[in-house]
Amino acid sequence: MSSSPVILWFRRDLRLSDHAALAAAAATGRAVIPVFIHDKQVEELGAAPKWRLELGVGHFARRLDALGSRLILRRGDALAVLRELIAETGAGAVWWSRLYDPDAVSRDSEIKSNLKDAGVDARSFGGHLMFEPWTVETKTGGYYRVYTPFWNSVKTRDVEAPVPAPATLAAPDSWPLGDALDDWHMSDAMNRGADVVRPWVRLGEDAAQDRLQTFMSDIVARYDTTRDLPGVDGTSGLSENLALGEISPHQCWHAGRRAMEEGRAGAETFLKELVWREFAYHLMHHTPHILTSNWKEDWNAFPWNTDAQAEKVVAWKQGRTGIRFVDAAMRELYVTGRMHNRGRMIVASYLTKHLLTDWKIGLDWFADCLIDWDPASNAMGWQWSAGSGPDATPYFRIFNPVTQLEKFDGDKTYVRRWIAEGYKDPSDTAVSFYRAIPQSWGLSPDDRYPAPVVPADEGRKIALSAYENRGF
Repeated sequence: MSSSPVILWFRRDLRLSDHAALAAAAATGRAVIPVFIHDKQVEELGAAPKWRLELGVGHFARRLDALGSRLILRRGDALAVLRELIAETGAGAVWWSRLYDPDAVSRDSEIKSNLKDAGVDARSFGGHLMFEPWTVETKTGGYYRVYTPFWNSVKTRDVEAPVPAPATLAAPDSWPLGDALDDWHMSDAMNRGADVVRPWVRLGEDAAQDRLQTFMSDIVARYDTTRDLPGVDGTSGLSENLALGEISPHQCWHAGRRAMEEGRAGAETFLKELVWREFAYHLMHHTPHILTSNWKEDWNAFPWNTDAQAEKVVAWKQGRTGIRFVDAAMRELYVTGRMHNRGRMIVASYLTKHLLTDWKIGLDWFADCLIDWDPASNAMGWQWSAGSGPDATPYFRIFNPVTQLEKFDGDKTYVRRWIAEGYKDPSDTAVSFYRAIPQSWGLSPDDRYPAPVVPADEGRKIALSAYENRGF
């Protein structure tokens, strides 16, 4: 067994550098067989994240080819596929990087148990997070429910230094057969939108590292301010690459620490954003119901609208609410597969508070449209916005999307970028929205811009009245 191949099962860790499982496998000197499995969890992904995963897997396969290795693609139940590969290759070990959502934990635990019972070295490694969720505890031994104490608990912790990519990977005497990626049709649900979104994708490990370097050299010093301005390039954009592990949080953390030590003003805020991601995983680990039901149980009786096809909800999905900040952000999502963080808060607040619609409808829409979809961050963000989640601020935080636009997009750069109606010469980005959306929507840039489905001030009154009637 000491000389038998190691099967390295890749999931959301599509990189060569700072990859603990890969580095450990390479260090053994044994043949390494990289594998990606299209299982039920992959099949159930929404349109945009599944398409982005396809791009990431294809790119990573080419990276491995350049290293003299290859990525074996198989489709089916993960345990069954791994057993087949063990039988075909004589592999004595299956290693992987941990995931933390409940379905992945259940799957991986079953696989580890079954393989160990069969005498296979089944082993999981860290790398998707800086701090394993079970290692961060309050003074009384519980988990953190509020972000700031969580940040204070981990901000001085040592974060493991990134390890370099292996120079070579030993190949097996013969490679097992694999599927062709195109045969999986992972992009089908994107339809014509794929061609529109593709230019906005920053694909792979090298692009992620370039993104990090550019952010640290050109943006981070002003990040405290620019992160709130949707009309400027003022964020890192790394959520797309972190979601698929094309860069590690450790690499981002150490770059941020260096920037902070060099006196760059926004570096600590960037580190706090990385820890916000960790906090989402901390909560998902300790309270997995955050993904599917109200984190605060006293919201279970709240009379949300649960009709995803209600006229006002459809207007929200289509970026036709008549509220410019909301509509611009929803159109940005459809064209780029991403949305500015300030926009995410505004559209989520409008749906859950002005339209009194169940946050799970928004969560599902984002899960279908985001190329940087992340289960923990998506759930925590929606529950935070709805008031049902982990937030020290009471329910009555209701963003006014009109005054928010005046404050953060005073010159209307963002609005002009994404809204075409009413402009004699609309921007290419605004027009591209109509090339991405389903033709069945029947929308045109020549349409009249709609009146608000719920005006900003009226929506706040509606929400507060609903909360008060429920005794919040």
